[in-house]
Amino acid sequence: MKIEKQKLREKIWKILEEKKIARFPLPCFGKIPNFKGAERAAKNLTALSEWKRAKIVFSNPDSAQRSVRELALKEGKILIMATPRLKKGYLKIDPKNAKGKEKEASTIKGAFKYGEILKELIKPDLIVTGCVAVDKEGWRLGKGGGYGDKEIKTFLEKFGKIPVITTVHELQIVDKIPHDENDTKVDWIVTPNKIIKL
Repeated sequence: MKIEKQKLREKIWKILEEKKIARFPLPCFGKIPNFKGAERAAKNLTALSEWKRAKIVFSNPDSAQRSVRELALKEGKILIMATPRLKKGYLKIDPKNAKGKEKEASTIKGAFKYGEILKELIKPDLIVTGCVAVDKEGWRLGKGGGYGDKEIKTFLEKFGKIPVITTVHELQIVDKIPHDENDTKVDWIVTPNKIIKL
């Protein structure tokens, strides 16, 4: 299964590079790929009632979801962000502390500047995650470090059901992803052109 998953990752990274969909940071190999249209996907996400109701939003720290984090802060939502590789746990960014600086605060460096390390987890109303690929059943495939699954599981195991959403390019949606008990699913897939409820 490990080999199958890695082959699928390599295939998606290659397609995104060849079709010039991947964008900074390049090359996208080994990363949660940033993609053309990421801002549009983030904007589409804001149309969901799950987003509108959310007062606290969790996001992964990758570039592909930077616009999601910026919009959360601009809309006055508290942002919880995983630190890269969970080395320092989780950051909480209060929109009041980032007023007028939401774009900067949505970056990793800015989140450390305007946010604070969470001493105790708080429940997000919504979980936003990045992935390399996602299938039509909602199984996600990360870059291979297990951090995305760990982030999601940490919140679901502590707080129970929370909607999980991924923003991706259409080319990252595949028919089937091999999965085991360590893998997690998403409830929604949001792309630059569509919203898919699973």
